[in-house]
Amino acid sequence: MTVIGLDDTDSRERGMCTTYLAARLATRLREESAAAVQRQLLVRLNPAVEHKTRGNAALALHADVDPDEAFRVAREEVAAVAETDDPRTNPGLVVAPGDPDEVPDAVAAFAREAVRDHLTVEAAEARIAAAGYRSQGWKLGRGKVGALAAVGALAAFGGRSGGAETADAPAGEYASDWTYECISYRDPERVGTPREVDADSVFAAANDAYPEAWDTVDRETGELVCVPHTPGPILHGIRGDDAETVRRVADAIESEPVARRAVFLTNQGTDAHLQAATIPEVADGRSYRVPGTVASAPETRRGGHVFFRLDDEGAQIQCAAFEPTKRFRDRVRALRVGDRITACGEVSEGTLKLEKFAVRELDRTELVTPDCPECDRSMESAGAGQGYRCRDCGTTAPGKVERALDRELELGWYEVPPEARRHVAKPLIRGGFDAPIHPEK
Repeated sequence: MTVIGLDDTDSRERGMCTTYLAARLATRLREESAAAVQRQLLVRLNPAVEHKTRGNAALALHADVDPDEAFRVAREEVAAVAETDDPRTNPGLVVAPGDPDEVPDAVAAFAREAVRDHLTVEAAEARIAAAGYRSQGWKLGRGKVGALAAVGALAAFGGRSGGAETADAPAGEYASDWTYECISYRDPERVGTPREVDADSVFAAANDAYPEAWDTVDRETGELVCVPHTPGPILHGIRGDDAETVRRVADAIESEPVARRAVFLTNQGTDAHLQAATIPEVADGRSYRVPGTVASAPETRRGGHVFFRLDDEGAQIQCAAFEPTKRFRDRVRALRVGDRITACGEVSEGTLKLEKFAVRELDRTELVTPDCPECDRSMESAGAGQGYRCRDCGTTAPGKVERALDRELELGWYEVPPEARRHVAKPLIRGGFDAPIHPEK
């Protein structure tokens, strides 16, 4: 077995997609080298990395092919399609002989770090050299980081023996939780033109396969989430819990001709990027699950962004639901001072950008001016520190009283809608959460 890792070949402005390169490479290895490509792996790395091109995806192919042949063909494919004219695009290639479940511990650890932390090209090159792998970088070679992470990902997050359809779930924080994406690609001559996809067929297929296939559409806004808006070769991508389901949905969509199709094993929809932390422990450029108490009333600011402060034993952090999260902001606005929550999201410039949150405890009372028990009228202030008095009968009360409060929120998890969800963020409908869920569809 040989593992081929690839990263950083696409461009925000020019398009392309590293998954397309991987699909092309898999086809060429099968046709020219008679190689059995057993698995195509799509790994979403830390979404907060500054140098990412778009979705920060790295790719790996697991193939029965000679490592030297794999290196030669992969180099040719990178050179042929990578958008190296973009100054932000710095491709990397790593070829590792051996079973992907049996990479050195240092390589598996590197893959785990790449999903949650920041790593350097120098660190990648040191581990590549120590493992005896072949590699190549173009320009700055930053893609070596993701390429090595893709090589180690299967071992890092729980291997699958015998192919992509069988699962092994080891215990621990990094227990196996893999999903699938079936990506359909356009005819190269159509790239750059408007995509032709029949919306009704997408919604019908999405409804038929839900919840095993998720984030295909946004039923509230009518958005075709599976169809990208950016330039590039992808026609649509269907995500779900098993390979058969995502293939079936893709087959049911009526569209322009599909030039090629590939099914990837992936960490998308798994929350692999989130790490548990307290407020004093968080750092910019990483993503967390943070417990705390709402310390300020949610405030809607210019642009429609909603902010509040979260407190945990005197340590505070600002949380934000930005305008693109749409109706999720109404859930955030419904929070009150005193509510206990767990907030999840990326920290940037000291602000936690919410992806989801769990309501643990709700403040269900409020202090109000008392009513007179004799006249049933609202009392008036008797002066600073003197309580309240009924102006009609003179009955007094020492202060405000508690009144039960109707809350829009319930205990449990709330999330951004499908059209605003990050690739790696776990949809609530996938289950495995520690409280009731209120999923967005």
